[in-house]
Amino acid sequence: ILTPSGRLLQRSSHPPDRPALYAAQFALSHACWLICYPLAGWLQTSNGTFVTLLVLTALAVGGLLVARQVWASGAKRDLAHMHTNLPPDHPHLHNAVDGWHSHEFIVDDEHPRWPDRHGMLG
Repeated sequence: ILTPSGRLLQRSSHPPDRPALYAAQFALSHACWLICYPLAGWLQTSNGTFVTLLVLTALAVGGLLVARQVWASGAKRDLAHMHTNLPPDHPHLHNAVDGWHSHEFIVDDEHPRWPDRHGMLG
């Protein structure tokens, strides 16, 4: 509830992509609510408070573990990286030196994922 998702989404996207990204986040959060609210009610009614808290805690911990695995924590905003997924004459690489360049990193069409530990994309 307290996660500033709007700020996270804004920092992780280009302005033209934001409406679709906000819509996707809205749909995902409501899909999770659609599952967890009835689950909590059903578990509470059929198994009591202790079992309900255990199951919901397990779901929350599972979500935390997935987030820790996929989140690029501690990543700098400006990343030096090399594209192996783009041709050398691609406009995105206009300021590259020996194939390397640096800029604010956002996952997009030119950057389909975070660079590996060597700074390579592709």
